[in-house]
Amino acid sequence: MAIRSTVHQTGADAVTELLRLSPPDDDHRRIPCTCGRVARYEGMRSRPILTVVGWARIDRPYYLCSACHTGQFPADVELDIDKTDFSPGVRRMLAAVGGVAPFAQGRDQMKLLADLEVPAKTVERTAESIGEDIEIRQQQDIQTAKQLRLPAVAGPSIPYLYIQMDGTQVFVVRTETVGRPGRTPGQLARTRECKLGAVFTQTTVDDQGRPVRDEDSTTYVGAIETAEEFGLRIYTEAWNRGWDRATIRVVMGDGSHWIWNIADQHFPGAIQIVDLYHAREHLWDLARKLNPADEVAQKRWLMSKLDWLENGRIEKLATALRKLADEEQNSELAKAIRIEAEYFDSNRDRMRYPQFRKKNLFVGSGVIEAGCKTVIGSRLKQSGMFWTVRGANAIIALRCCLLNGKLEDYWAARRIA
Repeated sequence: MAIRSTVHQTGADAVTELLRLSPPDDDHRRIPCTCGRVARYEGMRSRPILTVVGWARIDRPYYLCSACHTGQFPADVELDIDKTDFSPGVRRMLAAVGGVAPFAQGRDQMKLLADLEVPAKTVERTAESIGEDIEIRQQQDIQTAKQLRLPAVAGPSIPYLYIQMDGTQVFVVRTETVGRPGRTPGQLARTRECKLGAVFTQTTVDDQGRPVRDEDSTTYVGAIETAEEFGLRIYTEAWNRGWDRATIRVVMGDGSHWIWNIADQHFPGAIQIVDLYHAREHLWDLARKLNPADEVAQKRWLMSKLDWLENGRIEKLATALRKLADEEQNSELAKAIRIEAEYFDSNRDRMRYPQFRKKNLFVGSGVIEAGCKTVIGSRLKQSGMFWTVRGANAIIALRCCLLNGKLEDYWAARRIA
């Protein structure tokens, strides 16, 4: 560690020499000012900058406009250190650690792995700032999609392309829930729903004919936003992944109305599938209500119902539930049974599991379930965390960029810009 510190100090001294810029020649002592006038060279100015090898100094020309009194450091803009004390390399490191762990842990990792001391607040501000910039760039693509001007993405045909969507609750600060009803009647809201989408491809099946997801093909998008806004977000991602080149297109979800509204609006013609495991859970929940504290009776009631579900006999299942509701003496329980009957009846065409299996399609949404835990839960839902919507969306954008393997592409785009 002592050798590393010495090497870093030597590197920082070398960086300082590299950043010791020369005064401009006579032809470059005037530059345009944003006010429309001219800023003139006033001399060289020096300041510290934290680089990946430690603190260095930059010595660069300073320009001042006599009309609006605005100062400029063109070299800072060119080197991407304008209005920041951190080099692009350090900011990339801060984004990486801030996107995968709590900010205090990110601070500790910076010290341990890079021998750079930064406050936890710096990790937070930098990670959120970069996440916001990633989101701004994504919104540019989304607005292009909104105007129906997305370019065709060239490439080979895709046998199967899947879209899965789900929602997960994130705890937020009190100001983000003003006027919002809680999930439990009579209680104040404490969370906001983050909508998450996953896009992936399938090329093969295993030796038993079950579909196999293509390795490393999953990309994520997500945000705390309305279903209308999220619809454009997931549509943009699907288009960029080659939606127009897919032979078989599938949209999967848990039965929430907003998911199927998005599917109907943005992905007409796609096969719609309700996740089999969510559908089973609906029956299990109903069995517990019908036979509380009696697991034997629950399983006995479920045997035929689960068989009907597995074999796509949804009309028979819905009819049996409605008959049960009509015979039930408890009005609250009867209401719950009718709600479940309507759930199955309204999704009957999305529950033809034998047909889907014959086409070698997935019938479970395990990818998005895992995504909710990996993308959102492991970072934004740890004990004691409360977010602003702005901060949460910035970290979600950053995490999606990291998990999609696009962080280096983002930094390359920043350099080009």
